[in-house]
Amino acid sequence: MEKKKRREAATEIFDTLGDFTSKENWDKFFTVRGSGDSFEWYAEWPELRDPLLAQLKTVAAAAADPLQILVPGCGSSRVSEYLYDDGFRCTTNIDFSKVVVSDMLRRYVRSRPEMRWRVMDMTELQFAEETFDVIFDKGGLDALMEPEHGAKLGTKYLKEVKRVLKSGGKFLCLTLAESHVLALLFTELRFGWDTSIAIIPQKIGSKSAFQTFLLVAVKGKMGVLNQLSLLFEHHSINLKGEQVHSLLDAVENENKLRSQYSSGDDIVYSLEDLQLGARGNLKELLPGRRCQTILGNHGSLYHYKAILLDSKQHSEPLLYHCGVFIVPKARANEWLFSSEEGQWLIVESSKAARLIMVFMDSRHTGASMDEIQVMLSEKDKDLSPLVKGLAPDRSEDETLIPYVCSLLLALKDFKHVLLPLSSLSSSEIPDFHNHFALFLILFMMAGDGIKQRDVIHEVTSTVTGHMIVEDVIYDTAVEDPPNLKVFRRLTFGRSSGLVQSEALLSDNILQSNPSAANKKGKVVSSRSRKKGGQKRSESHKLIHGSKSMKVDHSCLASLYHSGIVSGFALIATTLERIVSAGKKIRTYIIGLGAGLLPMFLRACLPFLQIEVVELDPIVLDLASEYFSFVEDDQLKVEVHIADGIHFIRDVDAVKSFPVNGTPTDSPADENKTSGTKILIIDADSSDLSSGLSCPPTDFVEDSFLLSVRDFLSEGGIFIINLVSRSAAIKEKVILRLKAVFNQLFSLELEEDVNEILFAFPAKMCVDADNLPEAVVKLNSLMKIPLPNGQIESGRFRCLL
Repeated sequence: MEKKKRREAATEIFDTLGDFTSKENWDKFFTVRGSGDSFEWYAEWPELRDPLLAQLKTVAAAAADPLQILVPGCGSSRVSEYLYDDGFRCTTNIDFSKVVVSDMLRRYVRSRPEMRWRVMDMTELQFAEETFDVIFDKGGLDALMEPEHGAKLGTKYLKEVKRVLKSGGKFLCLTLAESHVLALLFTELRFGWDTSIAIIPQKIGSKSAFQTFLLVAVKGKMGVLNQLSLLFEHHSINLKGEQVHSLLDAVENENKLRSQYSSGDDIVYSLEDLQLGARGNLKELLPGRRCQTILGNHGSLYHYKAILLDSKQHSEPLLYHCGVFIVPKARANEWLFSSEEGQWLIVESSKAARLIMVFMDSRHTGASMDEIQVMLSEKDKDLSPLVKGLAPDRSEDETLIPYVCSLLLALKDFKHVLLPLSSLSSSEIPDFHNHFALFLILFMMAGDGIKQRDVIHEVTSTVTGHMIVEDVIYDTAVEDPPNLKVFRRLTFGRSSGLVQSEALLSDNILQSNPSAANKKGKVVSSRSRKKGGQKRSESHKLIHGSKSMKVDHSCLASLYHSGIVSGFALIATTLERIVSAGKKIRTYIIGLGAGLLPMFLRACLPFLQIEVVELDPIVLDLASEYFSFVEDDQLKVEVHIADGIHFIRDVDAVKSFPVNGTPTDSPADENKTSGTKILIIDADSSDLSSGLSCPPTDFVEDSFLLSVRDFLSEGGIFIINLVSRSAAIKEKVILRLKAVFNQLFSLELEEDVNEILFAFPAKMCVDADNLPEAVVKLNSLMKIPLPNGQIESGRFRCLL
């Protein structure tokens, strides 16, 4: 009678527990229930025995030692007793109620001495990693998933389960399969687990409205994604109600999601999925790993698209353990940042073991530079804690790699140049946390930063978009005024990372004769020169006088322009013969830019009859007003505002089309020009996602190349300034040229971004066999020498 009363009191307390996560409530429950009693949550041993033993025996068959079994939240259940009697004796039972653990220890200390009992919180297990072969949960997870706690305790518990379970071990979880419990289980056990669900038969005559399920999750290799499976035929079992239908729907939806994850490499994983092992253990570096995620949470100012890349094998030592590369919205669609090949190039150049590319979007447009730096750096602000979660752990053998998070910026309006951490004074280094010392490096070539800039003019065109004319002094400039170099640059907003045109400015102080600048050495190619940030110096007053300075057209500041002119050596004999005959050579340039190349060619090789084709009339206005470009009927420098492709295809019609009221070709002109032509493509691409910065893709399509071959049918040279960071794209262009032209040569510049290609139609006499002699011929024809006064003939490569 007394025992019956205690059970009735315990049942009443159980029904009114309210919070199943309260230790005090459970202590009271087990105290009232009394010692020597037992309580099973969802199923009695007769119903549990067969499905449970079947799972344990499969693990035991593969194990060399007796199974180590953990029963969290054991309570007063007799399941461990029955397992012991069936031969599974190494069972560790834990519960956070000291009352029930003391009772169970007294009950079994003599009869079943190999069982262990511990007072322990199941969300904070005090065991080493991979201790147990099996973890058997008899409804403990369900109890932790109280509505007022959400998934917090359940998540902590499952993380502990994953930690202490051996690889290949099983997590056996009895559950009522409520939707919020399944959501947590499916998420936490999504990657690297083989999961199935079975039904525990109900006791004969049972009138329970709930069905108990057994979830079986086998711990496998992280990153592997398996479909959920059902170990029962739901159509053949008399099961009704929302509980079963909810389970079936949840399994179907989860399998659809897992199918999507398995469908390709460009899936955007949630940060939680990555941390759960979607692409392997994030704390370990996995060479060649690449995955996308969204960074941000409800407390963040913004959300960010991010791509995590673990470096492939490097030919050079890595310098940084982890790096962050910020990409502004204006540059997000560029091939370098949007393509996988381009992203790996950035990883290679960063020399970071792991690089995290973070893409800003339109929501960041109004943010000031100071606000962006706060977002990126302060430990309690926005991006910093999110990035921290993606950083790999350091191993003991990485002592030579500084643990820094290098912040590489490609920001158009970034106004500070911060040097590497080692070169900054202590007052300049921000105070960051948890060894996340950040330093800022602009996205540019080393030593190519801007000491000072002065924006001269800005304009927006419907054809080209935003354009800027600016005067700059580079960091490498000397402070001595007589030797100071000031450059005028034209940049297009659509390709903000590159300089479209660059010219040396001169006055009576800086330059006393036309060729002086050419004796001062080479200047980095503007096509590959990266835009830098602004940094004031003691020389800042000097640049204000640049508005009175003039563009020096006798100097080619861009290395790739020098490369184009160098290629004329390939037809030096033809040029010499035509000049001797007193004729001119038609030279067509597609793409005006600042007009620097045609102006130099006019002064350097006056026997060229130059026609320029430019699509945007505003570009012509800028070249004329700010770069001293002039059209000259007498010296035959003319500009056609037209589409370059159409111009070449319809060249006969263009010849009779009046320019400035004068036909482009009169009968007298025909007698003064030879059939040999020079065609130069120097136009940049408006579609940076194509991987070609120069020329636009239409200019390397087969149809246009065939038009060029016809255009040069009487002989000539086709020159392309090829700018691409993709080796595959470059090779594709070269293969197309090989299929159309008879001979093909390449001139690679010191920087591998630019490559100048020289293509010849059939029957063209090329001075390729004796280039040194041809160079001498060309130099004798030139009125102005190239920088350094020579053409390096040995750098030409014959591709066809």
